[in-house]
Amino acid sequence: MSMLSHHIELNGQPYHYLGAGKSGAPVLLFLHGFPEYSGAWADLAPRFSHEYHCIAPDQRGYGQSWAPAEVAEYHVTKLVGDLCALLDHLGAEQATVVGHDWGAAVAYALAFMAPDRVRQLVILNGVHPFPFQRAMAAGGAQTDASQYIHTLKRDGAEDWLAANDFEKLQQLFAAKMDQSWLSGDRLEAYKTEWARPGRLRGMVNWYRASPLKLGGPGERIKDIPEIPLDRVRIKMPHLLIWGPDDRALLPEATEGLEELCDNLTRVEIPGTDHWIIHQNPDAVERIMKDWLSL
Repeated sequence: MSMLSHHIELNGQPYHYLGAGKSGAPVLLFLHGFPEYSGAWADLAPRFSHEYHCIAPDQRGYGQSWAPAEVAEYHVTKLVGDLCALLDHLGAEQATVVGHDWGAAVAYALAFMAPDRVRQLVILNGVHPFPFQRAMAAGGAQTDASQYIHTLKRDGAEDWLAANDFEKLQQLFAAKMDQSWLSGDRLEAYKTEWARPGRLRGMVNWYRASPLKLGGPGERIKDIPEIPLDRVRIKMPHLLIWGPDDRALLPEATEGLEELCDNLTRVEIPGTDHWIIHQNPDAVERIMKDWLSL
């Protein structure tokens, strides 16, 4: 089953999502990361459409959704607000939320800022902000692996990414990982989304708006703000599916996650990395369906 394109307004601004399945069924909300868009889920999401109303939005700044130029418009409260408004539009009190990369960060934020809207949480190679900040501030391997964030925050980063037919953006996709899935018509579809006016600025504004702190290579940061753990606790059932060959998000970025979750299940898929949903969607589907049926 293919996904259908929907153009709506959220809080007076244009918003786009792909949908599959029957309206009125439980919502399965798929959240993409950087530098993807709703189409990232076009292979995986329809596999759940017999039991769920599968929704994959272009998040703010991406694809065919609203892409404001101001950095302040990408504060996490606004990103979470978009998802709550989308669920209201769908007439859904709750959803099972699936997030990857930045989509995982927003999924986590939704889970602890509006826990009544999240029935279950599924994360694929994404990180909770608390252990991720701890790992980035440690001055170790995750600090070094995250140095690209400084580049993306710089003025003019969007123009640098777009130059030479998105050469640097494609290199970021690879980052010593398997990029063989991004080619041909799929790559051209991604380029179409990246080329929409203002979208690359919107995409990097997610990084610019982030409050997380990162030093230079090997630099340890000691003045990390104290956050009461009860404010960032994940109370609903939580599945973490991990590609162990990820070179952007390292295992230490999830250390201590159990301390923040009431009910966490971890599963690894050998031979996959950060782009796990493209590299082995069959295994992802099987693991998710087994867990969701519990």
